[in-house]
Amino acid sequence: MLMSIAAGWQLPRFPVLLWWRALHPGDLQAAIARPLVAMLLQGRKSVTTGLASFDYGPGEAMVIAADVPTTSQITEASQRFPYYALVLELDLVILRELQEAGPSGPDEAPRVGIEPMNADVTDAAYRLARLFDQPGALAVLGEGLRRELHYWLLQSVHGPAIRALGAVDSHSARIRRAVAMLRRDFMQPVSVDALADAAGMSVSVFHRHFRAMTTLSPLQFQKQLRLIHARRLMLAEGMSIAQAAGEVGYISVSQFTREYARLYGAPPGRDRRREKMSA
Repeated sequence: MLMSIAAGWQLPRFPVLLWWRALHPGDLQAAIARPLVAMLLQGRKSVTTGLASFDYGPGEAMVIAADVPTTSQITEASQRFPYYALVLELDLVILRELQEAGPSGPDEAPRVGIEPMNADVTDAAYRLARLFDQPGALAVLGEGLRRELHYWLLQSVHGPAIRALGAVDSHSARIRRAVAMLRRDFMQPVSVDALADAAGMSVSVFHRHFRAMTTLSPLQFQKQLRLIHARRLMLAEGMSIAQAAGEVGYISVSQFTREYARLYGAPPGRDRRREKMSA
């Protein structure tokens, strides 16, 4: 059943778990990723975040232990050899419950990186994937396997960065409170003072830690959220460029077009034309 699942299929009982399938290389995609691990089973993908670029393939996992901007592209996929990936959004509640489990590991680790899927992670992911077409078994066993996956990820190379997400009063947890505000209210005028207050930090300290964690300033973070949402409005809901720009808070369409092209590598008109041609 897994081989026939459509791209981006999400489990109704597990909205934080996504099975991804593609039959051909894709266009450049931009997102501000939530903390997650993407386990690649077949095909290849390139991802850029901040100044770092990654290329990974079968048997490797990309760990993102922060809310960071990414541009990505599936580079190898075909009818004969589709691209398959299992994407798990990290659960902060589970991470907090597992804080004391296992060795603490090194003090620091990169928030974004590629690592081989070790035998324990691979085994747990495979057993969970096998339940996708067995709703009864998934209802009974799924949560336990998801918890097991979190445990093995905490023991991995990126365990310390993942562990910091679950710490109640860590810098990561404080910045994530501000990130949640930005994700919720990104179309409204942003107050850096209010964001810093939500994080329990002074404005200068907040700016420093926000950029260290996300690679962006708060205003740049908001801008990317707006551009990503505008692209969805144009391609999924058929809005014109001017309508989408206005909907996400841009007064100048030319400014919107310039910033969109900077993020996606081409102006919005190109994406709208491609979407119409493929419809």
